[in-house]
Amino acid sequence: MPAPESVPMSISPSAPPPDLYPSVHNPASSRGEESKVLRTVPLLAACLPPGKCTVKIGRRFSEERDVELSTVCRDSGTLILYPGAEATNLEEFILDSPVYPSTIILIDGTWSQAKDIFYKNSLFRLPKQVQLKTSVCSQYVIRMQPTNRCLSTLECAAAALSILEKNNCIQETLLRPLQALCSFQLQHGAQIRLSKECLLKNGLYPKPMPKNKRKLRKMELLMNSVKI
Repeated sequence: MPAPESVPMSISPSAPPPDLYPSVHNPASSRGEESKVLRTVPLLAACLPPGKCTVKIGRRFSEERDVELSTVCRDSGTLILYPGAEATNLEEFILDSPVYPSTIILIDGTWSQAKDIFYKNSLFRLPKQVQLKTSVCSQYVIRMQPTNRCLSTLECAAAALSILEKNNCIQETLLRPLQALCSFQLQHGAQIRLSKECLLKNGLYPKPMPKNKRKLRKMELLMNSVKI
């Protein structure tokens, strides 16, 4: 993902800001959200200069059909932002990496959709996998998140760019449209949505507990603040 030129920042001529590539946008995730004006990727694209944010829609990608994405994934300067046991904290990676990242890939969709896209597309095994180490709660308060630490695509991009450019002004600037979106929605009937983790801990989760053992286990982990 590229750092936005309109944002005040210090950029070394030898290390141009990276391109943002929320290339894996799930088509199913956007249908219901478009009518609710809740998606954050359009906000992200609008905040960045033309050509600096590439969005590819789909669930399955291959080297034969997606030559551009394949080229990006094989570039040594490309990172994919997705949490997991094999992911390196972005802050630590930047300190040790001899190569300045040129592109960051983000996966947009619900958490289950993002997991499906990440693990079922071999192309996404190619870039270096990084994650954000943060205890900040999401400002996307009109959507229910799995845990208090889950962030929207826009928030992830803002945090990543701020880390790469060592400039907190980037994050603050990119989050303003999200804050305005949430404020507008709340003024017109939307309600603040607590995370599933918070609802479960306080006995406020409105749905019956699942009978499926795997889903029930995930619920138990959320109640105990275990990272899943």
